[in-house]
Amino acid sequence: MSSALPFAVMGCLYASAAFLSLQSAGAWALVNTFVGDLVGAAKQSESLCENCMSILRLLSEEVFDFSRGELTQAKIMELKNALNTDFPLVHELCEFVLTHSRKTELVQKTLLTLHAFLSWIPLGYIFESTLLDTLLRLSPSPDFRNVAIQCLAEIGGLAVEPKYDQHFVKLYVSVITQLQQILPRSVKIAEAYANGSDEEQAYIQNLAIFLTQFFKQHITLLEKTQEHQQLLLVGLEYLLNISYTDEPEVFKVCLDYWHVLVCDLYQSDGDGVNAGSGLAEFSFAPASAGGGAGGSTRRMLYSSSMSQLRMLMVSRMAKPEEVLIVEDENGNIVRETLKDNDVLVQYKIMRETLIYLAHLDHKDTETQMLEKLSNQLNGKEYSWNVLNTLCWAIGSISGSMAEDQENRFLVTAIRDLLNLCEITRGKDHKAVIASNIMYVVGQYPRFLRLHWKFLKTVVNKLFEFMHETHPGVQDMACDTFLKIAIKCKRKFVIMQVGEHEPFVDELLRSIGTTIRDLEPHQIHTFYEAVGHMISSEVNPAKREELVQRLMDPPNTTWNQIMSQAKSQGSECLKPQEVIKNIANILKTNTSACTSLGQPFQNQMSNIYADVLNVYRLYSELISASIAEGGPYASKTSLVKAMRTVKREVLRLVETFVERCEDPHLVAQQMVPQMMDPVLGDYARNVPDARDAEVLSLFAAIINKVQGAMLDEVPKIFEAVFECTLQMITANFEDYPDHRLKFFALLRAITNHCFRALFTLAPAQLKLVVDSIVWAFRHTERNIAETGLNLLLEMMKYFQSSEFCNQFHQSFYLSLIQEIFAVMTDGFHKPGFKLHALILQNLFCVAESNELTAPLWDASAGTYPNNAAFVKDHVAKLLTTSFPNMGPAEAAVLVQGMFDYKTDLTMFKNHLRDFLVQTKQFKSTDNSAMFAEEQAARQTAERAKIEAIPGMIPANELEMGDD
Repeated sequence: MSSALPFAVMGCLYASAAFLSLQSAGAWALVNTFVGDLVGAAKQSESLCENCMSILRLLSEEVFDFSRGELTQAKIMELKNALNTDFPLVHELCEFVLTHSRKTELVQKTLLTLHAFLSWIPLGYIFESTLLDTLLRLSPSPDFRNVAIQCLAEIGGLAVEPKYDQHFVKLYVSVITQLQQILPRSVKIAEAYANGSDEEQAYIQNLAIFLTQFFKQHITLLEKTQEHQQLLLVGLEYLLNISYTDEPEVFKVCLDYWHVLVCDLYQSDGDGVNAGSGLAEFSFAPASAGGGAGGSTRRMLYSSSMSQLRMLMVSRMAKPEEVLIVEDENGNIVRETLKDNDVLVQYKIMRETLIYLAHLDHKDTETQMLEKLSNQLNGKEYSWNVLNTLCWAIGSISGSMAEDQENRFLVTAIRDLLNLCEITRGKDHKAVIASNIMYVVGQYPRFLRLHWKFLKTVVNKLFEFMHETHPGVQDMACDTFLKIAIKCKRKFVIMQVGEHEPFVDELLRSIGTTIRDLEPHQIHTFYEAVGHMISSEVNPAKREELVQRLMDPPNTTWNQIMSQAKSQGSECLKPQEVIKNIANILKTNTSACTSLGQPFQNQMSNIYADVLNVYRLYSELISASIAEGGPYASKTSLVKAMRTVKREVLRLVETFVERCEDPHLVAQQMVPQMMDPVLGDYARNVPDARDAEVLSLFAAIINKVQGAMLDEVPKIFEAVFECTLQMITANFEDYPDHRLKFFALLRAITNHCFRALFTLAPAQLKLVVDSIVWAFRHTERNIAETGLNLLLEMMKYFQSSEFCNQFHQSFYLSLIQEIFAVMTDGFHKPGFKLHALILQNLFCVAESNELTAPLWDASAGTYPNNAAFVKDHVAKLLTTSFPNMGPAEAAVLVQGMFDYKTDLTMFKNHLRDFLVQTKQFKSTDNSAMFAEEQAARQTAERAKIEAIPGMIPANELEMGDD
């Protein structure tokens, strides 16, 4: 080879690098030309060799990492085969460098290149060459151990045939043996990580990846002999120590594996759980194939590690969503202002992991938790963080124990927490303990339902906390009270043993004192909770009496305001304080109505006329303000406050309509009174003063009374349709609430008052269809999905009506074009399922007996039937929209759509193949097109998990009214 060749090759390599980053599909053809020369030249020049390694790594990443979802499976296989053909040269070069080079940077780049190739190269290059031995030789070296352990992790995570099992065992044994020299077992890894250099921290993270990757695929190989079992336990010990590292990403890696392992151990025993757990009916097939230890033997093998894992989970438990009181970065106890979604996801995984651990050994779980709680009480380990994580862990295993065991456990835990609250001084300390008491009791409604004395004690303690002004305590007290009221509601309205009256009577007698220190939003929660209690009273007369007593405080204030307005005129309703009071009273009524349902009817009847008068009055005041001050007046604080009252009126009426069990009452008594005050006001107002709640209210009314609203639909259309469309179609951003609620109203009309659409003039019907098209063009997913669902429903109604021909002659061709447009634009992938259903429907109707009129215009030629015309039309549409698609290809595609139209699964697969071929879908994530299938798989997996006691949170379990 001439001396000039390396420089020529180097120039080509740089050009190749630029090309690779742009066009991975043709990259190998470019590099392949030089591979032989590269290998030869690389052995002569270490700098050229480094460049060669960079190009090879870039090639592998471009083709097999960055191009996922862009290349077809056939193209990927073609590229793999091409790479495999020439890989002996690459392998030879890597072996040559790793054996002969003394240049650290070159060896590191070579290892990085190998790492990029390891996931797909033929296994013989790994296990039937010296490559594995070379990596194990380099892995102890500080210069190479990080990238070497990355390579070993890639190999350890391979799932391959059993003939390579001994190589995996050798790999693990060698790494663990070396590890005990590099990082002795006595080292506290969390401290070493905190004080280590970047390289040392990276090594610990890479070690966690190696252990978790290897264990996921090959842990059963290490269970077969006693010698290997000991090394397995050493590896788990290292992983447990790494799990204490104060680095979120490292912990996530470890937690992910712990979740997998405990699930595997739980399922590996034919009896489901260990003896004496009371859960023998939950039987699972053995999860570990390949000759690992039997279920009970496996559990014995891992029992010590699992006990340590329980301690880890308890000490690092993530914060549940219900907990509102947190410690800030300055060590102060404050109310949480923002939810951390990462923490919530982590809590969910840790909760499931701890439930599996509880099933594996309930006694150890109970013992560890109660010992830690005892150490909180005696002060040995007391700290906010320790108490928090312990109580979050206690709450998370609700439902996982047998009932008698859970009762004993809870009696001790709640008693100790209440005692801790009594003996502890300091507002911050009490706030933390109160938060934990409320969280724990809220997670165990089954226990509370069975123990009235505890339930009463807990509720009275919550009432105490409602007077505690520390930020977050009152909110948690009200939220917990609501949670308990929902699950234990019947217990409060019946006479309990040892009591002289039902608890609800005592509660209502002192309600003013109880809610005295609460903020308005907390009072609303309180009223919703008491409403749940009263709704469980089976005696109608007693229930009505309880409702009246509950509503006495807000009714007293309401009647005072109304009396003053009647005697002094509307001016007395203008002060901000009065407006605020009215809004809060309306919200209180809405909260009570939400939980009471039909029993709220008399209360609603008593205030309904006054409520509509208030709505009318504030509408007039707002209109006068806008007439005087122009459109900007709608943004003043006074007008905003009055609009708040109007919205609360609408929400109250909508809530009652939804909860009412008497549609006749709604249609005959409520609707006539609200038509002008509500609908008329909406039509007369300027856009900025129109309330979107009007649209959702009438959607709720139509959904409730259905056909009884048929005669009112034209009035609704006249009042809201065109004026709302003008507001929402100017762009995709303004009036977001109006958008969704408008289409919800249109959907309600379509489903329940469909014949009202027949009365519309052709121009009005076209406006309706155009608005639906505008909806599914929207980039906001929920609006687009509402539009697609609405279109699908409307099409089915028209197809079975006498207006089938007129509808399809007017809209068929435009709809098919619009659906293809949004399906192929790359922005509406989540709507793929509905796109497919609509297209399937359109293709089916083209060949149906319902459609008898021709879809084509006489000037377009003559066709034997609608199906022939649609095939021709869609083929032309596709060739016009996609210039790279020829007529023959388009004809085959369209014919396939017609062939598969009766099989939705085949039809969707055919559409997916078409979309992948279009340019818009070659360089983006297409997972949304498979969302339906993915959701079905997740649902099936979730159902299996939820069969395990404790996996469904207690607040989501249906417990009945006993």
